[in-house]
Amino acid sequence: MTEPATETRSVIVEREFAFPAERLWRALTQPHLIEEWLMKNDFKPIVGHRFNLRGEWGGVLDCEVLTIEPQKTLAYTWNFSHEDAAFDLRSVVTFTLTPTSAGTHLRVEQAGFSPTQKQAFGGAHAGWKQFLAKLDEVLARGD
Repeated sequence: MTEPATETRSVIVEREFAFPAERLWRALTQPHLIEEWLMKNDFKPIVGHRFNLRGEWGGVLDCEVLTIEPQKTLAYTWNFSHEDAAFDLRSVVTFTLTPTSAGTHLRVEQAGFSPTQKQAFGGAHAGWKQFLAKLDEVLARGD
């Protein structure tokens, strides 16, 4: 008898940016820019690179770059170890960039939430919206 597949949920947030994909890609892959809109980090755009994202709340996310397709797709693990299963998260975040006539469409998907992680799921949904608003501010400055 086989074990049933564990059902997981994904947070998907999409946003249009009035900037070219090249500019958005820079903000997604340069550590000093990532820190401005997401978190402190030691990111390198190299498949297999392990890095941490350090949140203002004191939490540390363990990450590993899985996919890099310049100006198209970036994916990395987004893992948070916690004693409480409701917050112990093993997930993958994928950024997909699509050029549009007005700039770039960004789709962010964080996959891997269990059905019992309702609070973490809701927090991620709200969090990604805030992160993308900050990203827009960083892009507008033109760093």
